[in-house]
Amino acid sequence: MSKVVLITGGSSGIGKSIGEFLHQKGFVVYGTSRNPERVLNTIFPLVALDVRNSESIQTAVAKIIAASGRLDIVINNAGIGITGPLEEIPTEEIKNNFETNFFGPIEVMKAVLPQMRAQKSGLIINVTSIAGYMGLPYRSIYSASKGALELITEALRMEVKSFGIHIANVAPGDFATNIASGRYHAPVIKGSAYEGSYGESLRTMDEHVDGGSNPNEMAEAVYKIIQTKEPNVHYKVGAFMQKFSIVLKRILPDKVYEKMLMNHYKL
Repeated sequence: MSKVVLITGGSSGIGKSIGEFLHQKGFVVYGTSRNPERVLNTIFPLVALDVRNSESIQTAVAKIIAASGRLDIVINNAGIGITGPLEEIPTEEIKNNFETNFFGPIEVMKAVLPQMRAQKSGLIINVTSIAGYMGLPYRSIYSASKGALELITEALRMEVKSFGIHIANVAPGDFATNIASGRYHAPVIKGSAYEGSYGESLRTMDEHVDGGSNPNEMAEAVYKIIQTKEPNVHYKVGAFMQKFSIVLKRILPDKVYEKMLMNHYKL
């Protein structure tokens, strides 16, 4: 029997690449989008779901279980970027980001766990970010939201292990997707104390995304996790130096690592 997969944020970018890859491998794939009727070029069905709305999450999960009778794999992929000097990011935008990147995935997990417990099996893969392993200048909120999801995964996988449910994180680096166009950019304010350094950092961030890896690498990584009988807690996917930056944080003195980041961002 083909395994049933739910991918949040499956209409574009990494989510779409994962969905297409798994669909071609014979999985029954359901993606989600806030407005699935607007998406025309999809090879797998899209279900209406807004991760910021608990009722829409419950409705979408119930619809998939009713159609397929089970739910084997959930990929918490929906997420949004946010940039800016912390001092200048409106608090409302900070809350919006955490609603999508942190509270949303939690609500999805809470919605699917009863079905997985009943099946005595299931796999949840939370898509985090290499940025979640370190506090990056002008990406503080993004780093915090993804880092928080990493820790939730560590805790929850111990809570549900006895039910036959596995949970893992996969942290991508920079990939060539449209995430930059969808993220919240705090404006570069003329005369701001941060004008020069933030403006330069923003250009650097956009260049990294534009020159990022092919999102199919993430699809292949997710497929390997699915094929693993006992998945690890953490996986990283991306350019060597992006992944190696996590190792460097563990071995370098804090101030040396901080200096390295500041040099990278020209601060």
